[in-house]
Amino acid sequence: MKTGEDARGEGSTGPQKLGLCVLCGLPAAGKSTFARALSHRLQQERGWAVCVVAYDDVMPDAFLREASARPLPSQWKLLRQELLKYLEYFLMAVINGCQMSAPPDRTEAMWEDFITCLKDQNLISSAACEAQSCYLLTKTAVSGPLFLILDDNFYYQSMRYEVYHLARKYSLGFCQVFLDCSLETCLQRNGQRPQALPAETIHLMERKIEKPNPEKNAWEHNSLTIQSPACSPEASLKLTDLLLTALENPVKCVEDNVEQKETDRITCSTNILHQADQTLRRIVSQTMKEAKDAQVLPYNLKLLAEELNKLKAEFLEDLRQGNKKYLCFQQTTDIADVISSFHYEKDNTVQKYFSKQH
Repeated sequence: MKTGEDARGEGSTGPQKLGLCVLCGLPAAGKSTFARALSHRLQQERGWAVCVVAYDDVMPDAFLREASARPLPSQWKLLRQELLKYLEYFLMAVINGCQMSAPPDRTEAMWEDFITCLKDQNLISSAACEAQSCYLLTKTAVSGPLFLILDDNFYYQSMRYEVYHLARKYSLGFCQVFLDCSLETCLQRNGQRPQALPAETIHLMERKIEKPNPEKNAWEHNSLTIQSPACSPEASLKLTDLLLTALENPVKCVEDNVEQKETDRITCSTNILHQADQTLRRIVSQTMKEAKDAQVLPYNLKLLAEELNKLKAEFLEDLRQGNKKYLCFQQTTDIADVISSFHYEKDNTVQKYFSKQH
């Protein structure tokens, strides 16, 4: 196993290093404060991109306003799994180097909060995308090591194993940090919060919590317990080494799932194809309107429409077949490249018909 000292920074070659860190502990143990401080330190000292996903901030607000409105445990489980699906969509976009699409089945309020979370941390662009329900990744998200820190109680081992499974599926780094805080301190902090949890909820969670157990579970070997509220310099060094080691030693798939990787590639390609189709349709429609406004003769309008639709079909076929005629790129073409190339060919075609007017 490579140690943390072997980790490379931004100047490294090879695939982008990606990691998932599960931050777990009782409510009011100081996880959110710890996550923000860790994110700032990793960005300043290591130059990494960091995404802190605080489950309390992303879960639907309607469920969090009052205790009586909170969903049943079975509903929470479904929401947690849905949030993991959002994370998977983001990771697929980063790994495949394409735009992130929105899941067809989603809880709108939770998806919007997730998107806001990514935008606030400069991982997806706030600029409008040509196609609806797609999001452009920023340079920050794809230019160097990226660590996702998931901030929640994760009091059951099974909750954390779902994240580990995601890491294994995409061969990501994985580690766990348990913030150990006394029940008394958690209760005191919780009582000072504007939207405090019922004390019995924290008592119940303290009795049920399953701390990381590397000796029992091999998948939990990259785990660290840190005392809260204090974090000693020694613990800080151990934490840095834990994260570096996780990045350098991604979880290996049980088997190289070529079929899954191909499915992900096709999903990404299909997403770009759909975006291109919708965008090129709008460009053709707008061009025809401009031609009519310029009083191009009806017969020439008919010929122009035929040529533009043929050009659009050829561009889409290029994307399906691997970019052979107009789009000379070795890898999946970005939608912006498709639009730019289409505009160039379209302008050459249109010019012939506009010049016939003179």
